Amino acid sequence: MRVYSGSRTIDGIVVSVDGKPLDGRYGLKRFTTTGFEWTYEGAGPAQLALAVLADHLDDDAKALDLCQDFMRAVVANLENDWELTGDDIDRALDALGRTIC
Repeated sequence: MRVYSGSRTIDGIVVSVDGKPLDGRYGLKRFTTTGFEWTYEGAGPAQLALAVLADHLDDDAKALDLCQDFMRAVVANLENDWELTGDDIDRALDALGRTIC
């Protein structure tokens, strides 16, 4: 199971999946030119939501469909340093009534 994590460091924001940098998925949709963000609703958090979902679901169309709801429910409420497992993501989508099956 993949583990997604983010932190704010002295060098800036770091977001990874299983310890490797998370692809921003800008080729799929560009919400922002300034990179990932979280703790609020906006373009940077939407980019993070899209990137996490596209990686987790391995389905670009579903990721695009779900990313705004996921951003509002999950990404906007993350702490400065955070970690999400695949199970956490599935539970969040289920709670939104947006199951992936």
